[in-house]
Amino acid sequence: MDRIKDKKQDEKERIRNFDEVAFGYTEKEAFAEASRCLQCKKSPCVKGCPVEIDIPGFIKKVREKDIKGAAEVIYEKNMLPSICGRVCPQETQCEVACVLARKGSPVSIGKLERFVGDLGYQSFACAYTGKEKNKKKVSVIGSGPAGLTCAAELAKCGISVTVFESLHVPGGVLVYGIPEFRLPKNVVTREINLLKKLGVEIKTDIIVGRTITLDEIFEMGYSAVFIGSGAGLPSFMGIPGENLLRVYSANEFLTRVNLMKGYLFPDYDTPVSTGETVAVVGGGNVAMDSARASLRLGAKQVNVLYRRTEKEMPARLEEYENAREEGIVFRFLVQPLEILGNEEGYVKGIKVIHNRLGEPDESGRRSPVNIKGTEEIIGADSVIVAIGQNPSPLIPSTYRKLSTGRKGNILVNEKTCETNIPGIFAGGDIATGAATVISAMGMGKTAAKSIVEYLAEKQI
Repeated sequence: MDRIKDKKQDEKERIRNFDEVAFGYTEKEAFAEASRCLQCKKSPCVKGCPVEIDIPGFIKKVREKDIKGAAEVIYEKNMLPSICGRVCPQETQCEVACVLARKGSPVSIGKLERFVGDLGYQSFACAYTGKEKNKKKVSVIGSGPAGLTCAAELAKCGISVTVFESLHVPGGVLVYGIPEFRLPKNVVTREINLLKKLGVEIKTDIIVGRTITLDEIFEMGYSAVFIGSGAGLPSFMGIPGENLLRVYSANEFLTRVNLMKGYLFPDYDTPVSTGETVAVVGGGNVAMDSARASLRLGAKQVNVLYRRTEKEMPARLEEYENAREEGIVFRFLVQPLEILGNEEGYVKGIKVIHNRLGEPDESGRRSPVNIKGTEEIIGADSVIVAIGQNPSPLIPSTYRKLSTGRKGNILVNEKTCETNIPGIFAGGDIATGAATVISAMGMGKTAAKSIVEYLAEKQI
């Protein structure tokens, strides 16, 4: 049987709203897709999952139409299934390891996880909720995927956890970095509320390194700290014109859209403005998000400029296909040289040069090489730079005892997430640089296990 495809909003309609593009499986579609699973004894799909969900186990429950049972199987390993089902790159992790992928299409694990998360949360009454808290206290800095996962795992063990979040809304990159049409805010809120049922306390508007320091956190009685403050420092190209008006980092742009309610445009007076023609520089998921959000904010033409070819693009295939369906234009093998401005200081265009691909670089991808004499100017009212983000520098810069790498990332033991300071652990993008939601969650789980062991060893 062929893989079941879920339905999507029509492309002509969806570019006018921020509603979720994919509708997700109906019960009939989910049961049919679950029936494709071979229930392999060795379960190679589980090895491809950074949080080690019992994938055959929960799919078997779906096939038996036991949604509550399926949810309990997932919650045992992952407290954020509705989020993961929407944004995790399953095609390069669990699904690529599926036996069915060898001769056809793998089981749609991500869509089934979303289905279970969306229905099964109502039955969340797992044994964790009644777990009596002991006297051990741990602080988690940042409420993104790494921090939330670490907090959940610690709470399951009866440890009192307080999450400190710098913004006024918990969720980190899940809330401010991913557009509403890909990950609705109410889904994130719902799954965070499940963590609160576990006893996780979340305090917002607290900037560790400004409002309070790490030393003060320990003085408050916390025996260990997990740092999951993410990668909020944008990268720029270092070319002339990047200081012009309407030049955004993708981080700033998406934060404005998400936290300044740009997703309610045109019914809400938002300070987010793009003009009619937008140029997005980059080829990853953040570039796709920025380009697609620009369309929904009223842009009539959006050009994505990428210095390599379609083959080398790091964006998920699904997001790239959605962008193309929506009319976004992709210009491959072009590299920006300068952003051009008008007399008022606003963007009026971007000067690019064409490339060819040379030898592979350290990433394994072929390096772009400029072709002399191929410069051209592409008109633009705004430019969004989406070429990557670096670890947030605030905590390392205000607590210099922590060892850091050359890009400002906190150095950790890969197997334990321990830093060079006893009692301080770190994980997610603050340790690795910008990566995926699920990889950050994996580090959050690793850190939680290490913290439990640390507290036991120190007899705290």
